Amino acid sequence: MAFKYLLVLTCVCAWFGSLAVSDKELLRVGLKKRSLDINSFSSARIRESVHHIKPDTVYLKNYLDAQYFGEIGIGSPPQTFRVVFDTGSSNLWVPSSKCILSIACYFHSKYRSKLSNTYTKIGTSCRIPYGHGHIPGFFSQDNLRVGELIVKDQQFAEITKEGPLAFLAHHFDGILGLGFLNKSVGQVTPVWYNLIEQGHVTQKIFSLWLNPDPMSKIGGEIVFGGIDWRHFKGDHTYVPLTHEDYWQIEVGDILLENNPTGLCAGGCAAIIDSGTSLIAGPTKIVTQINHAIGAEGYVSYECKSIIHNYGDSIWEYIISGLKPEIICVDIGLCSHNRTYIKNDVIESAAHNESWGESRTKESPLCTFCDMVVFWIQVQLKQKNTKDKILKYVDELCEKLPNPVGQTFIDCNSIDTMPQITFTIGNKSFPLSPKQYMLRIEEGCSTVCYGGFVPLDVPPPQGPLWVLGDLFLGAYHTVFDYGNLRIGFAEVA
Repeated sequence: MAFKYLLVLTCVCAWFGSLAVSDKELLRVGLKKRSLDINSFSSARIRESVHHIKPDTVYLKNYLDAQYFGEIGIGSPPQTFRVVFDTGSSNLWVPSSKCILSIACYFHSKYRSKLSNTYTKIGTSCRIPYGHGHIPGFFSQDNLRVGELIVKDQQFAEITKEGPLAFLAHHFDGILGLGFLNKSVGQVTPVWYNLIEQGHVTQKIFSLWLNPDPMSKIGGEIVFGGIDWRHFKGDHTYVPLTHEDYWQIEVGDILLENNPTGLCAGGCAAIIDSGTSLIAGPTKIVTQINHAIGAEGYVSYECKSIIHNYGDSIWEYIISGLKPEIICVDIGLCSHNRTYIKNDVIESAAHNESWGESRTKESPLCTFCDMVVFWIQVQLKQKNTKDKILKYVDELCEKLPNPVGQTFIDCNSIDTMPQITFTIGNKSFPLSPKQYMLRIEEGCSTVCYGGFVPLDVPPPQGPLWVLGDLFLGAYHTVFDYGNLRIGFAEVA
């Protein structure tokens, strides 16, 4: 019997030993957290981009809501830059000394190649995805200091134009992408890959902890090559990556308290993105969330007209068992040929586009009809009455995500708001109201925003969620490159 216990203890110790490394072998980078202001947060955007040349969907963001950043050094001697460690992109970029025509460049640190004795000229021009398009620059090579280590011969982009004046709001200078090589502009080797190839880490993992204490001077920490056990409690739930180009996983249904929202019951894609504070997802679900948390929304009279004019017909069609995708065609709001337009870029209504500019060849009435059918189906599964369901769906038409900004919520109603739960790896990952809302102090007043924004990505890449810092702040996250998986555990 004693031998059995000794054997079990030996196995457990060996398992922990395989994960744990000495503190000296960990590369730590402390993160700082900035306070958001109303102007920068209201201007924050996440938008989809669908390319017809390559059957692939990406999304773009302008980083105006990014809160966490750390310091790096480029060159010899090191020139210091504040960067966002971004798992949603793959390139390292900072402003260049040659950026002279953008006002924003004069408010950020700029890389000066003449001051570095390890600089190597490359000079190839590039365009880095940003905001509503791209920002121009060119590639260079130099040594990079991350924490206490030096990554030799790291290629990076020197940005020569920083775009709109909104860039002035950034408290950081550039971006250090922690994504995959396949998504790197110019196929430049990402910093994370070089950390591995140059032997700076013994384990092919990095972990992220965002400090939930808003009063702490320490914003968080990213650990390359291991895990800091002080930052979480319990075990991590690991799920495999579902896309070779992103830190992307599959999520199940999203619950409002214990009520399903329906769309992701069979699985939705979710990208884990440390470069945004927001949580972005399908309008069909975000609208239900807005209604549940009492967020201000966009009122669509087109949506309400469908309920008033066709609500009874839609109800009868659903009850009779007609396929949902046929219902809106049958009542004449959608055409028989429902083909997506695959332009170079397709934007969702959340990003300065009107609801009238549909992503398909259909009219807005078709889009709203699809939503109404879906919402009625979800409510039917909860065994609600017809009158209650049609009233609820009519209310949803008043809670559509704001097409030109974020959604306000009542700061005094936080205690009565529901818990919102993501299902990952068949386990529940709840977010409390304090975790999914953003409280912004502006002078003597306080404004509260819901952290959910719409992002509508069509199949087969969608439906898609982007889980940003609001989610990552609640769950310590391990990015396991060696095993192509991601792990989540409750923050300590």
